[in-house]
Amino acid sequence: MSDTLKIAIIGDYNFTYNAHHATNLALDHSADFLELEPNYYWIKISDALKYKSGYFDQYDGIWIAPGPIENPFYLAGIFKKLIENKIPVLNTGEGFKLFLEHLITFHQLTSYQEKLISENLVAGNSFERLTIHPKSNAFKKLYQNFSNEELTSSRYSIYPQLTDQLKDKFIDIEATNQFDDLEIISLKDHIFFVSCAFCPQISSTRDIPHPIIYTFLKMALQKRSQA
Repeated sequence: MSDTLKIAIIGDYNFTYNAHHATNLALDHSADFLELEPNYYWIKISDALKYKSGYFDQYDGIWIAPGPIENPFYLAGIFKKLIENKIPVLNTGEGFKLFLEHLITFHQLTSYQEKLISENLVAGNSFERLTIHPKSNAFKKLYQNFSNEELTSSRYSIYPQLTDQLKDKFIDIEATNQFDDLEIISLKDHIFFVSCAFCPQISSTRDIPHPIIYTFLKMALQKRSQA
């Protein structure tokens, strides 16, 4: 009998957005690969903000969906709750920049002289092809048998001094792209809090599920078994 996982997807769902549809499909791909049965629930960002931290304890994992995001300000409060909860979290797309901005504000890393993070460098609603360069041993292993070509609708350039401040105390850099921009980061001292500037769900298929997503589900299963 398959293990059942309960996954919350926090985002303003719209069935016409390819990345939202791909999020559902990618969970199914990885769940089939791991012989799991996923129950996933979309929660509007405005609703997620209203819930107390303990509300999320019922979920085995939480995915912050790509945008469009109706009210980006709300995500800051949600990130704070999720960091405290120690539940496996996967953040993809536009939420990458918002997560960095939350860390900057929360840890008071703001500089008034510099623009720390660029605007989205991908024009319009198009997707841009990226080459992922894994930096950590864990992500080198994940991409060993998976193409390092990814698609993204969001890419950001980050002030180097900010990158140094963040990686010293708060994040690990898991991968960059061909422009040497950050593409995958993880939160230090957390069971699994991975943030991707791109959308791994876009390149997931039933035959070859995306390794980041099935690793997220494996961590969710581990969290469930320890509960």
